Amino acid sequence: MTVKLYIPRDSAALSVGAEKVARAFASEISARSLDATIVRNGSRGLFWLEPMIEVETAQGRVAYGPVKPSDVASLFDGGLMTGANHALCLGKTEDLPFLKNQTRLTFARCGVIDPLSLDDYKAHGGLTGLTNAVAMAPADIVVQVTESGLRGRGGAGFPTGIKWKTVLDTAGDRKYIVCNADEGDSGTFADRMIMEGDPFVLIEGMVISGIATGARKGFVYLRSEYPHAIATMTQAVEIARTAGILGASVLGSAHVFDMEIRTGAGAYVCGEETALLNSLEGKRGIVRAKPPLPAHKGLFNCPTVINNVISLASVPVIMDKGAAFYKDFGMGRSRGTIPIQIAGNVKQGGLYETAFGLTLGEIIDTIGGGTATGRPVKAVQVGGPLGAYFPRALFDTPFDYEAFAAKNGLIGHAGIVVFDDTADMLKQARFAMEFCAVESCGKCTPCRIGSTRGVETADKIAMGIEPEKNKALLTDLCNTMKFGSLCALGGFTPYPVMSAMNHFPDDFAPAPLVEAAE
Repeated sequence: MTVKLYIPRDSAALSVGAEKVARAFASEISARSLDATIVRNGSRGLFWLEPMIEVETAQGRVAYGPVKPSDVASLFDGGLMTGANHALCLGKTEDLPFLKNQTRLTFARCGVIDPLSLDDYKAHGGLTGLTNAVAMAPADIVVQVTESGLRGRGGAGFPTGIKWKTVLDTAGDRKYIVCNADEGDSGTFADRMIMEGDPFVLIEGMVISGIATGARKGFVYLRSEYPHAIATMTQAVEIARTAGILGASVLGSAHVFDMEIRTGAGAYVCGEETALLNSLEGKRGIVRAKPPLPAHKGLFNCPTVINNVISLASVPVIMDKGAAFYKDFGMGRSRGTIPIQIAGNVKQGGLYETAFGLTLGEIIDTIGGGTATGRPVKAVQVGGPLGAYFPRALFDTPFDYEAFAAKNGLIGHAGIVVFDDTADMLKQARFAMEFCAVESCGKCTPCRIGSTRGVETADKIAMGIEPEKNKALLTDLCNTMKFGSLCALGGFTPYPVMSAMNHFPDDFAPAPLVEAAE
């Protein structure tokens, strides 16, 4: 019987040598004339163990890692083909605590299957949701998604079903589905992981949304910094089209839906939905004033659904298992699961999908294992470069949209970046302003000018120039940007700045003058 060896082709694994490891395995299999085949899967999200290799045995898949090319011969000598023990053996993959304690709904197949095998996808429950949707009325699909409680996973947390209903109810000869895959936040990689590890789930979610709203065309707007995701999604779309999942007759039905992959040029502001639409239309990526909302007048002035990758990838399980099943997970108005991305100065960085409700402390200390340096955690930034910095005093905050908002924070795209006690929070506040100044589209004054003045003011504080006056000025700038900016880039930049000032005042105090020795 041919033994399957799983070696990830995910960007995270490739960045630490997975390609060289794969070549070493192929060479060793050939040299030893072994009855084995290599499957290039996605990552499971345990990044500190990458490249993590798995072997399929009668008892289940057994993991080894992190593996270097020089380890390959000894792995085979030690009985890798039967899942035997070895210094790099981690045990059964599904029993690894980091994986075992997760609730994987959206990421159920990620790292498990061959990303570009449609047979593999179907064998693990793929296309069941779409098959159900094809037999339903569009309005009923919208009701099911609405009742599930699914909210936008891109950061805004807007109810997905309401957005879909608006597009369904808006008259238009043409309607569009746009997937926002412009994942530019620091510490985020969930979108990339899905696109590289389970691309058909995103395609399935987009087709379902098209059927639900009457849209016949979809676009995935993907950032140019993700070449592997672009390649995988492009191949997956071709495979899906050939298989009749896309095209003039979706799964043999009367529904029509096709899609394209479009690549952005790396502008952070194009993660904002209206700037993204301008970019898709071939225009400069600048923010549009709202109203009109994209759901009424979006791409090419037509009714348009704009959803994040994870939002759309969560739809198939809802259409498969039902709204009540999905809604049973979570807390408050935050229903279902959320893929938490743990990064920065942390011992166990990676993706952890779980129901809403874990506290920030549980995520950092128990799941993440504390800092990689072993020093105390000083702050964590949740929600990308525009997210607030939370001190340990707020680690009892549950991971929930409303709970974070109540503490002047954002969940955003659920990226968490950890900092130890060597971090200078004044420098972090300055970076937020500098980031906004660099990435601003320039359309509105509060964002364009406010961020530049913010950098200058932070520098004055750092130099000890009228610190109290300049801290008051920085606060005033933040208020102007928060309430006067056209979009979230300028509007959310005050979150990291003000949280740094409020929670870490010592870092904003002028350095004591050292008197010269007599």
